[in-house]
Amino acid sequence: MKIGSLKLSGNIFLAPMAGVTDLPFRLLCKEQGASLVYTEMISAKAMHYNDEETMSLSETRPEEEPVAAQIFGSEPEIMAEAAQRLSHRKDISLIDINMGCPAPKIVKNGEGSALMKKPELVRRIVREVVRSSAKPVTVKIRKGWDDTTVNAVEIAQICEEEGASAVTVHGRTREQYYSGHADLAIIKEVKKALRIPVIGNGDIKKPEDARIMFDVTGCDAVMIGRGAQGNPWIFSNVNAHLGNGHYSVSINKENLYNTIKRHYDLMEEIKGEHKASLEMRKHIGWYLHGLPESAKVRSLIFQTKGKKDAIKILASYLCQSPECR
Repeated sequence: MKIGSLKLSGNIFLAPMAGVTDLPFRLLCKEQGASLVYTEMISAKAMHYNDEETMSLSETRPEEEPVAAQIFGSEPEIMAEAAQRLSHRKDISLIDINMGCPAPKIVKNGEGSALMKKPELVRRIVREVVRSSAKPVTVKIRKGWDDTTVNAVEIAQICEEEGASAVTVHGRTREQYYSGHADLAIIKEVKKALRIPVIGNGDIKKPEDARIMFDVTGCDAVMIGRGAQGNPWIFSNVNAHLGNGHYSVSINKENLYNTIKRHYDLMEEIKGEHKASLEMRKHIGWYLHGLPESAKVRSLIFQTKGKKDAIKILASYLCQSPECR
């Protein structure tokens, strides 16, 4: 698959998710077969002021490439500046514009999915970002703001007209947040209306969902978000299912333990033990979701103060063999 000048090995992508798709998690998903991974969304305005914490969100490693950097904002000139800075880095392969985030703190500033209410501002932002970027530019949008303003096709066409190399469509309105079901019909409409690649997003929780997305919408790629939380194996399973119809339904508990431990190790290496201990709590909750007595285990881990104790609890819960511990 190609997005502009960028050639990709496949068409199953990891979605950008704030507080989730940091460097450690992207590395795990890449190892499992994600052909394109996205950073957490990066504030263009914070970049303008050289905020250190914001800049750290764009840290990458060679083994996860290609990496797309997603930026958000509502000022065309500031967005263009961020795109220029990021796109001239060798480790960034693509610039993505966020027009889909539904979070109140984002939309109240007229950013994220709030941009879909202002088509002419969308046009200016995409135009300026494309002009300034040395790499292909893509845009992530939603179905619309609400059910009375479904305008994904209009917004997607503007993006194409202004030089975007691909558009990702999440099949929900902003007002839906993540409730209900993603509307595959709107993704199909966008695909029919554009010549550039269209990436389908929403409700990919198992490999069969990816096949349905492709079959119903005709999209060129699938982007997986919440379905990857606590489940980086979804990428290898989707690729296997699309390739030969078979995949592993469950994960061996010792493999689960080893993956969590590796995730913890990467988190500690990159962010330090204290921050790793705090941030891994949510990931461990996702990894253990649905397992017997997992709520009790999560409660114990929330009471720990460091990695050593948390890993000990996980080993006792998940591992049978001494080698695993």
